[in-house]
Amino acid sequence: MPALAKAAPEIRHRADDPVAARHLIRSGAVTGTTAGLAPGYVQGNLAILPSEYAADFQRFCAFNPKPCPVIGISEPGSPYVPALGEDLDLRTDVPGYRVWRDGELVAETDDVTGYWRDDLVGFVIGCSYSFEEALTEDGIEIRHITLNRKVPMFETNIPTAPAGPFRGPMVVSMRPLKPADAIRAVQITSRFPAVHGAPVHIGKPEMIGIKDVRKPDFGDPVPIEADELPVFWACGVTPQAVIGRARPSFCITHAPGSMLVTDIRNTRMAIL
Repeated sequence: MPALAKAAPEIRHRADDPVAARHLIRSGAVTGTTAGLAPGYVQGNLAILPSEYAADFQRFCAFNPKPCPVIGISEPGSPYVPALGEDLDLRTDVPGYRVWRDGELVAETDDVTGYWRDDLVGFVIGCSYSFEEALTEDGIEIRHITLNRKVPMFETNIPTAPAGPFRGPMVVSMRPLKPADAIRAVQITSRFPAVHGAPVHIGKPEMIGIKDVRKPDFGDPVPIEADELPVFWACGVTPQAVIGRARPSFCITHAPGSMLVTDIRNTRMAIL
């Protein structure tokens, strides 16, 4: 297997406009996490598959709306999703991609134009960055944002509903919260089913198969204070865990924390 590209040093730029944010990403000026870019706008996880797998993957997402809430699908061979943004290109507008062959990670890159094929279908899946904005607006601290880190993510023993070759465990993201904030977070995120909705588990990480909550499978560790509970949400990295087991002949996903910035307002994701 070819050696994986080294992660580029993270560069932060302020971009309040989603088009400007995508241009910064496309130019290579933004690397690493997209947290904080284009505040107020939806960001998405990405899974790109050959069309022969697209119907089964779409069914998988429909069966598992908590970890895989689809917000956009491209036409076969097209890198564009006009409903999410007119000047949006799935090949260049994510700061970190992962390329898979037969379930094996073979490359990490910031541009997949050279890997693009005329049979590929892109799925954009809702991201927790949308509900994080609502939490912070309510005065709830989001620890990984405070520390400028990627959210910690974990594979669990929570099964997903299978579809065709796609099956496997749910991946969750974790945010430490005081009990009162955890209750409020349930209330707030329940209004955002299109971007993972309410938590799937609170406290006792061992009950969902997490051996050490200080050592995430993806993202970065964050401290949990003595008066806090780990709160777990379904995560859009779930397709990567599932794809690794399905072993499709080819696939492209986003690198954890590196999302697709869209022109859709977060407020459109909320149920009022």
